[in-house]
Amino acid sequence: MTVQRDSARLTTKTARHALITDLLTARSVRSQVELATLLAADGVQVNQGTLSRDLVELGVVRVRGAEGALIYAVPVEGGGRHARSGVSQEILDARLAKLCNELLVTAEASGNIVILRTPPGAANFLALAIDHSVMPTILGTIAGDDTVMLVSRDPDGGAAVADRFLGLAQEPQGPADPS
Repeated sequence: MTVQRDSARLTTKTARHALITDLLTARSVRSQVELATLLAADGVQVNQGTLSRDLVELGVVRVRGAEGALIYAVPVEGGGRHARSGVSQEILDARLAKLCNELLVTAEASGNIVILRTPPGAANFLALAIDHSVMPTILGTIAGDDTVMLVSRDPDGGAAVADRFLGLAQEPQGPADPS
């Protein structure tokens, strides 16, 4: 599927970002080279450095697609908590369970605040996976080097959220896990 656009309009960064978002939402794109080829087919020539900056500015992430390969995904507008791509929620949940199993050291709660501890350098990785999974009980995350702070929507819901993450960390991880 090629998105047809007026090539004169695509010279702005905003228009290029919109086209990138459209392409990544419509199909599974595995590499920057593939994305650059798709852009070129729509009349947009972009070098690797510019494309890389565009992906960072758009907040594009790499997630595991339905086929198991890593693909690019665009976060939803309005601060939504999942990325738009061909990735199912089941795959995102399995990835979160696997990361909790590998990275979660402790989970403690006080009121609606939950503190997750990870090995040094892993907190941002775990927080990103939490942000991309859709957990309506979680209002948001903040990550440091080895600590993730979660805020529960329920004023007294922290203990239940902490228990959920401890449960995810204890789930067996089999070879059929897609992530």
